Amino acid sequence: MIFNGLLSLSAWGYVGATLLLTHITIVSVTVFLHRHQAHRALTLHPAVSHFFRFWLWLTTATVTREWVAVHRKHHAKCETPEDPHSPQTRGIAAVLFGGVGLYRAECRNAATVERYGKGTPDDAIEDGLYSRWPSLGLALMFLIDLMLFGWVGIVIWSVQMLWIPFWAAGVINGIGHYWGYRNFETGDASRNIVPFGLLVGGEELHNNHHAYRQSAKLSNKWWEIDLGWFYIRLLEIAGLASVKRSAPTTEFLPAKNTVDSETVAAVLRNRFHVLKLYGAQVIQPVLKVELRQGHARKQMRRFKKWLTREDVTLNVKQREFLDAAISESNKLKIVVEFRRRLKALMQTSVQDTDRLARLQEWCARAEATRIEALHEFAMRLRGYNMRTA
Repeated sequence: MIFNGLLSLSAWGYVGATLLLTHITIVSVTVFLHRHQAHRALTLHPAVSHFFRFWLWLTTATVTREWVAVHRKHHAKCETPEDPHSPQTRGIAAVLFGGVGLYRAECRNAATVERYGKGTPDDAIEDGLYSRWPSLGLALMFLIDLMLFGWVGIVIWSVQMLWIPFWAAGVINGIGHYWGYRNFETGDASRNIVPFGLLVGGEELHNNHHAYRQSAKLSNKWWEIDLGWFYIRLLEIAGLASVKRSAPTTEFLPAKNTVDSETVAAVLRNRFHVLKLYGAQVIQPVLKVELRQGHARKQMRRFKKWLTREDVTLNVKQREFLDAAISESNKLKIVVEFRRRLKALMQTSVQDTDRLARLQEWCARAEATRIEALHEFAMRLRGYNMRTA
């Protein structure tokens, strides 16, 4: 009976059981470890929180404080040599195939755990069991799988042990900073790598997360799948969770034509989207007209991303070419300069009292340029508002 297991399933039944068990682990990582513990984007009922802790102990031997500390340091030192797992500094192969080793190495850094691991569970069961005997949970899970599924349980347990190291430590931390598409031009190399939503619970929307890391919701486009958010909403409906923060979405109020403190707050909190809109609604239309009228070099058609994307790094020769091309078009020169000014007033070094006056001045001067795309953008920016999803 023990060898055959308590459950007699078909081949597809065993596959389904494996996917279910690994999916619970993924949900535990994205909802509990990532969004709840690391970023405090939501609160969880103590019973739900403890279930996730217990399940992660069984299936990953994860110590909450260590995981949170390593992840917070990743955000604080992103794409620098101090980043625990950046493929930009360590190479994609090192992170994709050795991500779990990099994670464990950083867990042994006491300074990292002490500085970035604050606010995580430190109760008796955490100190006396989960943190003290992390591998005991894996052994217990092995016995449970063996008892339930017989010899097939060994295979199921092996898949469970490899699931998070591969998908989270390897794919998300590696490919998520190396290949994919971007909704927001953040200061790092983060990418969205759909379609893996069903396998990693929404964590593949990595660029969205880096743009608004304290948001409980990771999806931004209607077609992006964030199963973690789906489970959070179910828990919220059941009274077992409460969302504290979510990314602001763009909203324009046509009747609003005055730049006020609310406009400034909306622009600052949604600054990545504002700059992306500027590239799409101002620079690209102006560049298109200038090319058609022969006021800009034809080669610029191939390099429009140099003008519209914040994450493109140019070498000296490329910068010289771009500057020379811009200088040949007065309109391009103006809209590029206005983007620089808009980006500058979003910097944290700017005093809050200065931002309102500077944004008012920016809008007034933009409208006075008589460049249609820039004028329309400035008018719309006056009605810019923040709507929490």
